[in-house]
Amino acid sequence: MIKQLTEQQKKDKVKDFRPIDDVFFEVLASNKEVCEEILRTILEDSGLIVNDVIVQSSERNLYGRSVRLDALCTLGNGTKCNIEIQRSDNDNHLKRVRYNAASITVKESNPGDKFENIVDVYIVYISEFDFLGKGKTTYHIDKVIRETGDVIDDGLHEIFVNTTIDDGTDIADLMACFTKKEVKNPKFPKLSGEVQRLKETEGGLSAVCELMEKYNQEAIQEHDYEAIAEMLRDNVSSEKICQYLHVTEEDIQVVKSSLFQLN
Repeated sequence: MIKQLTEQQKKDKVKDFRPIDDVFFEVLASNKEVCEEILRTILEDSGLIVNDVIVQSSERNLYGRSVRLDALCTLGNGTKCNIEIQRSDNDNHLKRVRYNAASITVKESNPGDKFENIVDVYIVYISEFDFLGKGKTTYHIDKVIRETGDVIDDGLHEIFVNTTIDDGTDIADLMACFTKKEVKNPKFPKLSGEVQRLKETEGGLSAVCELMEKYNQEAIQEHDYEAIAEMLRDNVSSEKICQYLHVTEEDIQVVKSSLFQLN
């Protein structure tokens, strides 16, 4: 039998997470007050209201895992706003945002809707690097008439924020929190409080560990997770597991990281 993790073991697993880490952010974002505080800061709107949040792992997520919507918020005026966390610099970020925004627009529309009634969409894209390379914390991407310089509002708003550049703004202070293992900033009480709750309480620790376990198993879903786990319990060498199950060392490490101590 596998032992349940003790509270200390859970703390040891979760202690190194930061808000910008995917699994930890997803649990954080389940708290709509945290999303509200984040969006009020980044969108510079102290009156902004978040009515609902759907995270990637939620059973209410109708978009599927092929569309990466880390935290899809419904604002008080019906606007949709997706907060996306990106730590890997291995793709075209602008086109990724374009794709996700289009997916939200289509999914939130009905056949026969007049185009004037199509939902407005905000994409807040938080990255661990300044991929635009212009030395700013925040970038607002607008659609502009080339000949006149006029900005056109078609209902899509793209805001790119990074944790690399510190321009002395509240947004930069918020981004600094995203890279810390402990968050204790009085400017952001909801975020600070939720980070502490997730790292220090049994309920919070369990929520993070359960999601981490789920993603560990999904990462090797093309292989037999239980078969790898059973062979590890029987002390079969990694070399033999790779040979018999045609899996990789990385797959085995994923399973190892999610297994608890044996009796």
